[in-house]
Amino acid sequence: MPLETIYFYGLVISGAVTIIYLFFGDALEGLTEGIPFVNPTLIFSFIAIFTAGGYLGEVFTKLHSVLIAAASAIIALILVTLLNVFVLIPLSNAEESLVYKESDLRGRIGTVITGIPVDGYGEVMIENISGRISKPAVSFTKTEIPYGKKVLIIDIENGVLQVKLYEELETYI
Repeated sequence: MPLETIYFYGLVISGAVTIIYLFFGDALEGLTEGIPFVNPTLIFSFIAIFTAGGYLGEVFTKLHSVLIAAASAIIALILVTLLNVFVLIPLSNAEESLVYKESDLRGRIGTVITGIPVDGYGEVMIENISGRISKPAVSFTKTEIPYGKKVLIIDIENGVLQVKLYEELETYI
């Protein structure tokens, strides 16, 4: 069997496995957690790039097969490293930064988007770097807070914000 045929089959199989992993990767996530340095995405990418480079080298050049395999492996290693450093690591860090805890909302300032009655519920919107959060709210001081007013979040109980009217202090220089 010619070497370019082996490279071609490797490319087709690695491409098919990569697509299958794309759809079922979350189900297989637990299998690779025990080995932290093994990332199936990087392995599949390396095999796909290596076999593609080997196939193209065998078809379009007259170089020795060992030289083609070595060059293909070096190129695949460089491209997979760039993929990891510039795509996968930033994506994994960005995913974690969007999470917030309710306790982090204490002391934040929000805007009333549904008026808060004396003994009832309203809604407050809190602007964040990652977007906007709207949460149900009650008045901490048992006073009515109208729509559009700024409020200070005092506490959170069962997912409901306890807020009071925010009063800015004027400073004179």
